[in-house]
Amino acid sequence: MIPASWRLSPRLPPPPPRTISRRPDGTWENKRNDADKASSLHKTQKEAEQTAKGMLKNQGGGELTTKGVDGKIRSKDTIAPGNDPNPPKDKEH
Repeated sequence: MIPASWRLSPRLPPPPPRTISRRPDGTWENKRNDADKASSLHKTQKEAEQTAKGMLKNQGGGELTTKGVDGKIRSKDTIAPGNDPNPPKDKEH
């Protein structure tokens, strides 16, 4: 019989990715990609990014996509301890 301490614990699924984007009223939203409503609203993009990174970190890591004022993807980032099977060489940070 295998001792309980040797058994592998089931892995939880990764949290849904998050996206930072600008709303029509000029505020920045931090939103899970599977949600209808924003998790938080911010005056600046930087505040929204910091909040989203903190949320992802607390949830076990994940992917963060940041869109610019024009709505196009500006950057993508894997927040630790997210597992990226093919981590890119980080050219932004």
